[in-house]
Amino acid sequence: MPKAAPATAAPARAKAPALADEVAAPLDAAIAELATGARTWSHLTLDQRSRLLGRVRDAVAAVAEEWADVAATSKGLEAGHPLRGEEWLSGPYATLVALDAYRSTLSALAKGESPLRGVKTDAAPGGRVRAHVFPLSAIDGMLLSGYTGEVWFEPGVTEAEARRGAGLAQLTPTASGGVGLVLGAGNVTSIPVLDVVYELMAHNRVAILKVNPTQDALVPVFERALAPLIEPGFLRIVRGGGDVGGYLADHRGIAHVHITGAAPTFDAIVWGSPTGAGAAATARRRREDRPKLKKPITAELGGVSPIIVVPGEWSEADLVFQAEHVATMRLYNSGHNCIAGQVVLLSAEWPQREAFLDALRAALDAAPARPVWYPRSDAKLAGAASDYPDASWCGDGTRALVEIGPGDDAGSAAVETTEYFAPVLGVVSLRGNGQEFLDRAVAHANDRLVGTLGANVLIDPVTQAALGDGFERAMADLRYGTVSINSWTAFGFLTPTLPWGGFPGATLQDVQSGIGVVHNALLLDRIERAVTRGPFRPFPRSTAPRSLGASKGRAFSVLPKPPWFVTSRTGAAVSEGFTRFRIDGDYARLAGTLVKAFRA
Repeated sequence: MPKAAPATAAPARAKAPALADEVAAPLDAAIAELATGARTWSHLTLDQRSRLLGRVRDAVAAVAEEWADVAATSKGLEAGHPLRGEEWLSGPYATLVALDAYRSTLSALAKGESPLRGVKTDAAPGGRVRAHVFPLSAIDGMLLSGYTGEVWFEPGVTEAEARRGAGLAQLTPTASGGVGLVLGAGNVTSIPVLDVVYELMAHNRVAILKVNPTQDALVPVFERALAPLIEPGFLRIVRGGGDVGGYLADHRGIAHVHITGAAPTFDAIVWGSPTGAGAAATARRRREDRPKLKKPITAELGGVSPIIVVPGEWSEADLVFQAEHVATMRLYNSGHNCIAGQVVLLSAEWPQREAFLDALRAALDAAPARPVWYPRSDAKLAGAASDYPDASWCGDGTRALVEIGPGDDAGSAAVETTEYFAPVLGVVSLRGNGQEFLDRAVAHANDRLVGTLGANVLIDPVTQAALGDGFERAMADLRYGTVSINSWTAFGFLTPTLPWGGFPGATLQDVQSGIGVVHNALLLDRIERAVTRGPFRPFPRSTAPRSLGASKGRAFSVLPKPPWFVTSRTGAAVSEGFTRFRIDGDYARLAGTLVKAFRA
């Protein structure tokens, strides 16, 4: 486990970059207050920390409806829009389930138990230990029936070491991690909140959260939701642009920086600006491996995520469902997701290839219209149109489908190396069937696509059973922080007991999808990846013999079309209903939500 940084004394003014005194003075004061808060945090017992998170949970529950409404409205989803449920799931829902999971971990540690006590572990390919961390409760198993989550530890970690290391900084609660800077994401509203909580839980580090300007409207909501952390000096929330972020990152009172964003922003923080008067100095520092940033930094930075479609014999309903699944991976949050699927890897020899592409075009056309709202998205879409003048533009003309033939390396370059962060979906055809195709697709994803955050794999149960151990070996070969089999990697993001971050091995010089992880509510050490699995078919087709027998029951599910699908007719109501159940535990009201789920 990494050493905790010492608590910081009242900070002196940062050296650079310069800010006007009226802007810098409140930031300096906030960091000084947090230095005192860091010492206070180190005196709290594990029980006190758990009760504090319980107060945060109550505060989040109190603002949940406003949170979802402000977030949806800020993204151009007015009242009644069928996709407003996204802001319930990726905002208050994600936060509530994470707080519950952290409290459970603190409770176990307070009793002298490992957070992994009662969690099934077994062997994964490559000499790895695997922990089955979802579902851990009956209600999780019911609400997300058929979905599972695993943590794979680094090769060589023993089961005893995994259990002994679980707890991270909460194993040494009096060792302060000082004051950290969290540079908040601008796309998903739970990310800044969850990053702040992880700083406290994993590192005993209080934080100053610099909110992305796209989320300024949510600051009053965040301030009320996180008031139990703000009042004792464990958190300060500030607004500002890149100048404020740069000032805080270089501040002497900041012990650590965490950013969720893009690789160019990370590089600018670590090395300096690549343009303007300082460009030459930045290039020289990088050549000489002398970072401008003189403190540790962690990051989650996105990338180009693959969707590997393993050829098999699919029914018409399978083609439609999985096409809608792929469309969701690209169109959720209008494509402004670090984990949005961007490149479909498809067999050129699959007899159903054209039928699948027809279903995919139909799904892209049918998804509800919505604004492409993230800053500079227009330029990203214009870039895609320039790179691919023959692309198909679906729906309202803002959804690009780019098809690349086998061996067309020049044509695939842009879509495989540019994170568009907008509704641009590439289809790259590779040769082969069965294991040959799967191995080729895994190698292609590893070697050609930028980033290591997450990979998606769609495979029917019969084909998976036929591949046997070869399939699991191929999954182990994928160099991604989250590998999702018949379940979008965003399910990994939403599941707090799973880690979230890029594949290990990134460096300051080659940051890929980032350094370190977040979420990880069991506070596990030396983890390599998360693996999620879901049902290839929704209920009731998931109960058919072809879904059950060949996969030894793994494909069974009583969940109909998931509420996060952009084609779900009742997704907004179900997402809100699931969140309200997490708030109040009202089973009678949940029954009504489940009825709506079956009308999706």
